Amino acid sequence: MEIDAWVWWLIGAVGLGIPLVLTAMPEFGMLSAGAVSAAVVAALGGGVVAQVLVFAVVSVALIAVVRPIASRQRAGRPQFASGVDALKGRQALVVERVDAAGGRIKLAGEIWSARTLDSEMAFEAGQQVDVVEIDGATAVVM
Repeated sequence: MEIDAWVWWLIGAVGLGIPLVLTAMPEFGMLSAGAVSAAVVAALGGGVVAQVLVFAVVSVALIAVVRPIASRQRAGRPQFASGVDALKGRQALVVERVDAAGGRIKLAGEIWSARTLDSEMAFEAGQQVDVVEIDGATAVVM
């Protein structure tokens, strides 16, 4: 029993699709699309040279054209901070004197324990401070 060339190309496409799923590297998907294109050429009666040529041209074209477009789309997407990362850089209102030993601030509508970044700094109630980082349940301010 002899297996047709187009079946081998489809097996190759599936084989290239597996690492695509496991590694999330889109290049494998583009190579898989090249293998499917070669399978179509084989099914239409194209020779081995035509099959390999179509595989190479389609794969390289997809990698050269689609990959940069996808990279730009991914890079252009704004990264949204959540949780404590979203609190970094925000301003807060001092509720109770804040110094290196501690204090209280109102941050994002909630009362937080806070301490200053610099041990020589101190902020009185009513002053605005900037949140530099969140250390556990304590906001580090300046």
